[in-house]
Amino acid sequence: MSVLAEISGNIATVGYGLAAIGPAIGVGIVVGKTIEGVARQPELAGRLQVLMWIGIAFTEALAFIAIATPFIFAA
Repeated sequence: MSVLAEISGNIATVGYGLAAIGPAIGVGIVVGKTIEGVARQPELAGRLQVLMWIGIAFTEALAFIAIATPFIFAA
């Protein structure tokens, strides 16, 4: 005898919430390492900040992919 559970409602919101955890952790690591690098070599602050923004952009691209994926495969 098996019991089947029905999931009703919009489960996509839960999926996106779980998918946003990865980019959030990634951005935290990128910013933390940039702060650490500036603390070690303050003269490289400008270069490190540019690299930090590039890293954040690539990391946030993962969140945008997570948003777009259900629309691509919903057919």
